[in-house]
Amino acid sequence: MLAVRSRIAGGPETLAVEELPDPVPAAGEGLVDITAAGLNRADSLQRKGQANLPPGASEIFGMEVSGTVAESGRGTGDFRRGQEVVALLDSGGYATRGAVPAAQVLPVPQAPGLVDAAGLPEAAATLVSNLCMAGRFRAGETVLIHGATGGIGTFGIQLVKALGGRVAVTASSPAKLDAAAKLGAALLINYTTEDFVQVMTEAGGADIVLDTVAGPYLDRNLRALAPFGR
Repeated sequence: MLAVRSRIAGGPETLAVEELPDPVPAAGEGLVDITAAGLNRADSLQRKGQANLPPGASEIFGMEVSGTVAESGRGTGDFRRGQEVVALLDSGGYATRGAVPAAQVLPVPQAPGLVDAAGLPEAAATLVSNLCMAGRFRAGETVLIHGATGGIGTFGIQLVKALGGRVAVTASSPAKLDAAAKLGAALLINYTTEDFVQVMTEAGGADIVLDTVAGPYLDRNLRALAPFGR
């Protein structure tokens, strides 16, 4: 197979396409012929030698892919050869083939098509885990999303809107807020000129705050919450 990796830490110029042996799936893994791979910040950190990869992760870059099942072995459930899928990996996605745990494989969504679907698994898993599972989101609730036009923000706006929630966002410019509004955000806060705590308090507070900044915003996030907010 062909794969992208880097022999030394550095910039994009360190990346090279190499020919490597095909991966051999372990029990519970399937082999996927990869059509496309998503690009994540974790990939650039791995290229720079800064990624905190789990033990046994591939030195090939890439956390999310779309493709076609080439081989479905023992313990891979209902996935069959030739099925179009998306998958989430520890790494190893920048290649023409990848071995993927069956629990991290899903049928490809039909609407975006196979290539665009490669950019969905990482954001989707993050948002569903944080909003729906840990956050216990329910229709009708208000979710404040910081960093509205990043990968997590843009997916989060659409997810909350699709599930029947109201979305508030923060961003640093009118252009970014306009983009968020087009995705479905209802309450637009320019954090360079407005205090999001005051705006959210006047709007009744946030039932959930989704924040990729964390530390510096923690106290203000708590003050922006509605009673029993998360």
